[in-house]
Amino acid sequence: MKTARIHAYGPLDDIRIEDVPEPVPGLDEVLIRVEAAALNPMDNKLLAGYLKDFFPLAFPYTLGTDLAGTVVATGPLVVTVRPGDRVIARTDPAGGGAFAELAAVPARLVVPVSADLPLASLAGLPTAAASAWQALFEAAAVQPGQSVLVHAGAGGVGSFAVQLAKRAGASVTATASAANLDLVRSLGADQMIDYRNQDFTAFTGAVDLVIDTVGGETLERSLGIIRPGGKLIGLSAPFDTEGPKARGIDAQFLFHESDAGRLAGRLHSVIGQEFALASTVEALRSLSKGGARGKTLVRP
Repeated sequence: MKTARIHAYGPLDDIRIEDVPEPVPGLDEVLIRVEAAALNPMDNKLLAGYLKDFFPLAFPYTLGTDLAGTVVATGPLVVTVRPGDRVIARTDPAGGGAFAELAAVPARLVVPVSADLPLASLAGLPTAAASAWQALFEAAAVQPGQSVLVHAGAGGVGSFAVQLAKRAGASVTATASAANLDLVRSLGADQMIDYRNQDFTAFTGAVDLVIDTVGGETLERSLGIIRPGGKLIGLSAPFDTEGPKARGIDAQFLFHESDAGRLAGRLHSVIGQEFALASTVEALRSLSKGGARGKTLVRP
C-alpha cells in the first residue's frame, strides 16, 4: 500500500510517498481502508519535532491522525465494529498512520457512522469536533443563555464550536473573513464579525466565554471583553493564564485528548480543500499558511 512517511524530524520536503506492506490488525485493532484523512496543525508540529517531548515518534513514521473509511478486518477481541462498517477514527499521534491507503487503529478509537452520511467529509471530525466539544462542555461547561465568542469560526475547530455552542443554547458570535460570513451564519452564529475590517472588541460587548484558536494578539485583546467570572479557552498554543486569573477570568489552555465518546451526534463538517495522497506535502504547506476554511483532506 502507499503511505506518506518520514524517516526523521525535518521539513515538509522530507515527506516521501512510499510503498509498504499492508498492516495486520492486532488483537484489539481495526484495519480500515482509508477513504479520506484530515490534516491538523499538529501534523506539521510533529513533523518538525516540536512535540517530541509529548509524542516521541518512532521512524519511519506514517503521518496523520484523523481518518474516515471502511472496516476491512478486525482483531479477535474486537466486538464494536465488523468488516464493512463505515467508521471514523483518531489514531494516537505518536503512532500516526492516517495518511495511507490502510490503517490499523485500536478499536477504542474507532466510531461507527451512519450509512447516510458522506464518509470522506467525516474525516474532519475526530480532532476538530472533539476539541470543540472538550473546550465547550468539559473545560468551559457552557450553559444556555450564555454569550460565546468563537474566533476563526470558519476554521476546523471553530466551525464545530459554532455549531455546538448554538446547540447548547448559547448566543454565538463568530469572527471570520468576509468571504466566510455566510458560512458561519449557516452554522448557527447569531452575529458575524469580519475580523479583517472590523474590530471584534467594538461589536461584542461583554461575553461569558471566548473560544480562541488564533492566539497571540487576538487572545490578548479578547481578555478585555470577557466579563468578570467569564472564561477563555485557548487552543492555539500555551499562554500565560495567571494574568487573566488576576482579572477574574478563568483562562485555560486546552490540550486535546482523544475520547471517541465525544464524536456522537451529527455535525456539519466543512471541507475547504482536498488533495491526493501523493500531494501530501502541498496539502500540509497550504495548511501551514493559516486561514484555512474548514478542514483540509488527503485522499488515497
